[in-house]
Amino acid sequence: MSNEETNTWSGKKTALSENTLFGMGNPLLDISAVVDKDFLDKFGLKPNDQILAEDKHKALFTEIVKRKKVEYHAGGSTQNSVKIAQWMIQKPHKVATFFGCIGKDHFGEILKKKAEEAHVDAHYYEQNEEPTGTCAACITGDNRSLVANLAAANCYKKEKHLDLDSNWELVEKAKVYYIAEAATFAKELGFETDEIAEIANKTQNLPKENTKRQRVVVFTQGKDDTVATVGDKVIMFPVLDIDQNDIVDTNGAGDSFVGGFLSALVQEQALEECIRAGHYAAHVIIRRVGCTFPEKPDFH
Repeated sequence: MSNEETNTWSGKKTALSENTLFGMGNPLLDISAVVDKDFLDKFGLKPNDQILAEDKHKALFTEIVKRKKVEYHAGGSTQNSVKIAQWMIQKPHKVATFFGCIGKDHFGEILKKKAEEAHVDAHYYEQNEEPTGTCAACITGDNRSLVANLAAANCYKKEKHLDLDSNWELVEKAKVYYIAEAATFAKELGFETDEIAEIANKTQNLPKENTKRQRVVVFTQGKDDTVATVGDKVIMFPVLDIDQNDIVDTNGAGDSFVGGFLSALVQEQALEECIRAGHYAAHVIIRRVGCTFPEKPDFH
């Protein structure tokens, strides 16, 4: 996460304009439907699992859309986060901008419509080589078997999209940028520890281009405290209590924390407020199936 303003953690709430938050990542169209055991068996799926699609799963995506009560949502980690940030902010619409790659196809058209319904200003690079990325949620009872086909999501071409003047202007309009990093951070950087507070501290001390502003590092760890470092300080923030029976689906918890956090960060709120917003968003989303939310947040 980065921010051009030097007073990010001032705690004063600022008025927002369109395209203040910029996100870029792998867009997926989430497709969810109730299926039966025969459907799972046909495609070799476990009732509760997350896998990447193989050739044998290609037909699954055409078959699942024929089920009764199919739901579509704009998905993919970064797109989920900016969508939740926009939901937390509510007005104005299109505070959140999103860039990613889709196919010129039916699923791509649905994804554009769903991003628009979420009031996210999505600008997709559209190409013909690969179909729009999809994630099928095959629901049986309380179980969800997720099958993701990244396809077009991996085909983004900077020179054909990001470098266009009209798109680069949107990048320049933003104050906060979010790009999810999939690699296991500590392992990649050879930190040789799995102690979260220590990883946060080591990340804090990595080289930094902009020396005018302190780096802030935040790690979530499920039901355990959220860990933040500012300067040399490590601060722990307890998450909101929740009855285990109220938890429906934890898959979107991380994305929704980020979305809540970004919604406050983009308004230049204090760190504690950003984390409180992140905890609230995650608390709402884990009570629902998929990365979905009620019409309006109840966050004060």
